[in-house]
Amino acid sequence: MDLLNTLVDKGLRRETPTREEALAVLATSDDDLLDVVAAAGKVRRHWFGRRVKLNYLVNLKSGLCPEDCSYCSQRLGSKAGILKYTWLKPGEASEAAAAGLAGGAKRVCLVASGRGPTDRDVDRVSETIRTIKEQNEGVEVCACLGLLSDGQAERLREAGADAYNHNLNTSEGTYADITTTHTYADRVETVQKAHAAGLSACSGLIAGMGESDEDLVDVVFSLRELDPDSVPVNFLIPFEGTPLAKEWHLTPQRCLRILAMVRFVCPDVEVRIAGGREVHLRTMQPLALHLANSVFLGDYLTSEGQAGKADLEMIADAGFEVEGADQVTLPEHRVGRGCGSHEGAAGGGCGSPSSAEGAGRESHADAGCGSREGGGCGSHEGAGVCGSAPVPQATEARTDLVAVRRRGAGTDLAPNA
Repeated sequence: MDLLNTLVDKGLRRETPTREEALAVLATSDDDLLDVVAAAGKVRRHWFGRRVKLNYLVNLKSGLCPEDCSYCSQRLGSKAGILKYTWLKPGEASEAAAAGLAGGAKRVCLVASGRGPTDRDVDRVSETIRTIKEQNEGVEVCACLGLLSDGQAERLREAGADAYNHNLNTSEGTYADITTTHTYADRVETVQKAHAAGLSACSGLIAGMGESDEDLVDVVFSLRELDPDSVPVNFLIPFEGTPLAKEWHLTPQRCLRILAMVRFVCPDVEVRIAGGREVHLRTMQPLALHLANSVFLGDYLTSEGQAGKADLEMIADAGFEVEGADQVTLPEHRVGRGCGSHEGAAGGGCGSPSSAEGAGRESHADAGCGSREGGGCGSHEGAGVCGSAPVPQATEARTDLVAVRRRGAGTDLAPNA
């Protein structure tokens, strides 16, 4: 396949695919799916070997959010029967984090619902970060607290945070259809603030909200320009009681194509399979490890995930290995930008070559930032690369796979890790 050979060559050189090439990946047929996975897998193994980084979520404050993000079970007006609680104490959060670390996680992601933290909230989270760091040597800590005000990223960095997550979620052109209480530009500004403070930027997307192929390519190209160190790819969990409860557009094959496209566009970043993998990838999860080099262990913010033991068995059975705390996640040219390493010279970013590499590559535009399937188009039987595939019809709703989290943080029950 000429397209896949071209994309592999570009991925090994950290060269940006064209939009048409990215769209063609999404438009490949199921007959070509294994070829797509194999090609993207070459790029993944070149930069990350067979290592899989494990991350663990701790929901510091659940529900009660004033924002109206249509995909979120914690949104204003949500009727989803999720856990609702206010801030965990630092000791409680550290205890929850310890369970994930004991299960093999090397990064703890501290998440809190809400538009953004107050200065008092930043003090609270900073104390939690210090507590976790004191009790767990070498752990990476990522904070995800919403929109940041001036100076807050610096304070989190001083407290020991390694990274900050704030997802773009969807394309700029369709963002207002998903959320009205803040803007895409607000998200751009927050990730810029994290970058400027020396935090490793983590920003990703949510697939399955009814978006087109063009929307997916738009958001991934925006992420490439934003240049995060890690890109979480969420697949919508259609919670009953939310506006997107009926959005069941994803198939396992569609999810694999999306992950492959992200890998080709951002070849040397940590691509993380995030929320919804159990719901939409299902028995195809092991194939996704050939595309992504990072996953969440155990449960998510408000939903249950696969058992932690099953995650570890899946990784081993697929021929991969859990990344150790003493291993550096990112390729050498990116080390020093964050992601748990605050030493060394700054390297190039997602597809951005260092000064000695990448002659002839496209340069990044100055940019900032902010959880379907068709036939034929872009196939390799003599057809030229054309537009994107149409949005597929909804697949059968698998509501049996959507389970609200009732254990771990905010409860008296042991966490899943």
